[in-house]
Amino acid sequence: MDDSTQSLSADYLSDVLDESAYEDAVEYVERFQSVPVDERREALRTIRSLLEHRPSALDPLLPALTSFLTDSERSIRLRTAKIFVSVAENAPLAAEPAVSPLAARLADEDEFYYVRARAAEALGYVALECPDAVASPEILAELRVGLSFDAREVKEKLAKALEYVALGNPGRLRHQLSSLSEHFADESELVRYHLVTTAAVVGCECPEALVSVCAALTAQLDDESPFVRGRAAEALGVLGRSTVADWSPPNAKIAALETDDDAFVAERARFAVTALDDDENTTLSGGDNVTSGVGTIQSIRETTDDAVDEIISPDSACPNCGLALPEAGPPMCPQCGAPY
Repeated sequence: MDDSTQSLSADYLSDVLDESAYEDAVEYVERFQSVPVDERREALRTIRSLLEHRPSALDPLLPALTSFLTDSERSIRLRTAKIFVSVAENAPLAAEPAVSPLAARLADEDEFYYVRARAAEALGYVALECPDAVASPEILAELRVGLSFDAREVKEKLAKALEYVALGNPGRLRHQLSSLSEHFADESELVRYHLVTTAAVVGCECPEALVSVCAALTAQLDDESPFVRGRAAEALGVLGRSTVADWSPPNAKIAALETDDDAFVAERARFAVTALDDDENTTLSGGDNVTSGVGTIQSIRETTDDAVDEIISPDSACPNCGLALPEAGPPMCPQCGAPY
């Protein structure tokens, strides 16, 4: 192969992958580990472009790409971590071999916090479909401990990853809920939502694990976020429909949420009220919910993305042109310049 430092060619990679010449493709990618940083960035842009159009074709290159996670340039590490987020979200099995190097980025306290955030996010997506790959005590400890001191951007991804660990294997976090509940009142709405949802998921399989956090869940019934309030009510309803007796349900507070202005909250409050009603609660365990579409792992999995989309969507729009406005920014619309 030509040893020149020509830019990585998408056409070349496409050709060799079409011909199943995987060794040539891997060798070509590996050669860019030692070229100037601008060429490394260009190589990753090319790979990212191919990933968007031919995701499965790049599977043979992923082991070689893990070396870029330890590149001396943090921009290269961040671009690589983002690639693995995309791979893990769309093809978790393909990203499974990258779990160890991603976990190493997460564990490195000196790593750029955005790299750590993306590493956590990628690990979460892998855990959703391949829970055993992210189930080691060391990785779970890194996901949990960072909630106490990391930057907000990292904590949000850590909490998301923990939720996905629970969705992949609810029992894996049954002994961690007490420590996670210490962050149910985190300043970040996303952190609160992901962790309270984690508790609800774990409770679907291990309701007894919710007893130690029922006071923390009850406190979140007053959360300003409807998605946190709703999930807290849902988790308490999951506990209420079980045979666990050693707890005191906040019946009045849950009942008050049945008339909540937000449908997400009201529906889950109705589920919890029904679950806590001894006369109507005929399904105590086994995974079947007493209100359709609420209180199961599958229903939570199906609704969590929409909830997150609502949480992160801008709260306001420009009164002049209608552009969605960010929570923080200059006091004028970036599109039309109108003040707001």
